[in-house]
Amino acid sequence: MGKSKIPEDIKKLSFEEALAELDEIVSNLEQGSNKLDKAIGAYERGSLLRTHCEQKLFEAKEKIEQIKFDESGNLVAEPSSIE
Repeated sequence: MGKSKIPEDIKKLSFEEALAELDEIVSNLEQGSNKLDKAIGAYERGSLLRTHCEQKLFEAKEKIEQIKFDESGNLVAEPSSIE
C-alpha cells in the first residue's frame, strides 16, 4: 500500500476516536465474516487509522517535557527523550 495520504475524515478524528474505530475494524476482521473486497477495504482504512494514531502519539511525545533540576538547583523543562 505504501505511504498513503491520510484522508480528511480520518485527520479530523481524535486519537481516541481513531483508536476506537481501528479496534472495531480489527474485531470485525478477526471474526472473518466480511467478504474479501470489504475486508481489504477495512484493512486499508485500518492501516490509515494506525498511521494517524502513530502521528498523534508522536505529536504528543514532542509536547511532553521532562522537569529536572539544573546544576544550580533550578527547575528547568527539557524536551522528553522518550522513544
